Amino acid sequence: MTRQARGYAALSSTSPLGLFHFVRREPRADDVVIELLYCGICHSDLHNVRNDWGYSKYPMVPGHEMVGRVVQIGTNVTKFKVHDAVGVGCLVDSCRTCQPCQKGDEQFCVKQPTYGYGSLDRHDGQATQGGFSDVIVVSQDFVLRIPNGLELSHAAPLLCAGITAWSPLKRAHITKGSQVAVVGLGGLGHMAVKLAKGLGAEVTLLTHSDNKIEAAKALGVDHVALSGDKKNMSSLRGKFDLILDTIPEAHDVNPFVGLLTHGGKLVLVGYFGPLEPPLNTSPLIFGQRSLEGSLIGGIADTQAMLDFCAEHNISADIELIPAQDINAAFERMGRSDVKYRFVIDLQTLAFI
Repeated sequence: MTRQARGYAALSSTSPLGLFHFVRREPRADDVVIELLYCGICHSDLHNVRNDWGYSKYPMVPGHEMVGRVVQIGTNVTKFKVHDAVGVGCLVDSCRTCQPCQKGDEQFCVKQPTYGYGSLDRHDGQATQGGFSDVIVVSQDFVLRIPNGLELSHAAPLLCAGITAWSPLKRAHITKGSQVAVVGLGGLGHMAVKLAKGLGAEVTLLTHSDNKIEAAKALGVDHVALSGDKKNMSSLRGKFDLILDTIPEAHDVNPFVGLLTHGGKLVLVGYFGPLEPPLNTSPLIFGQRSLEGSLIGGIADTQAMLDFCAEHNISADIELIPAQDINAAFERMGRSDVKYRFVIDLQTLAFI
């Protein structure tokens, strides 16, 4: 039986999000039906709503940092039971048979991963709709268990911001004594700081703004360097094993490349698009350094990240808002007026 759903949707790239009634699919044998309680607001939600990347389709219910409780399971479900605390991130399906899927990198599915919104369901061809809603139906293989000890509202941003920071940290084998720099201190940046510190790294924040110093220290950052201070930046040359660049807009990455150790990596996790100005490749070639991109993480890696966060008492710093404040939150996020992640209390939908 299909399930009636309500949420907030964009009907065009210029209209505000409004209350939207729609239908979730009839649960399949391997499906989990989740009553959604909280959903984080990611900067990519703003880009998608405004069609900044040119491929948005409407109506669109955004949201891919979903947390809730299981209310129904399909006949073949073995991984979850009713009342379990669970999460759903960016991915809700993939082909499961290609090489990336078999390796646990479902986000790079050769046949295209199915995203929580903006995709077509590979079984019935219906448009997927995201987590700014009261209920969702997802295959058990793409549902994450929220461990005991994680506050559900603060866990929501881990499903995107958390795994986006975790994935390159783990690939770079960051451990005690590693030198890590984080560029930018927004939703992604603050999770990168917390996770790198949890792994034992010495962490430096690279920022153009001196008003981030106090906030950085509160998060446990060991050092803060102003990227516009040439003398300060020069003193950091060859220091970092890994630099995580979380800035979501076009910016100059050249000043950061020379800060890497021999063989170090600069990983872009915040910006999609051409580099401006162009990249000078000399520091890469003469230092055997690399510039990489990274996209969220697979389901197994995401579960490992959640378990690590529970073990080390790591969660996102959030501002919890009622559903009717979504448009105001989008406007504030566009001005970078959030510390560090908006999370929607979806239980307020019942009163609208």
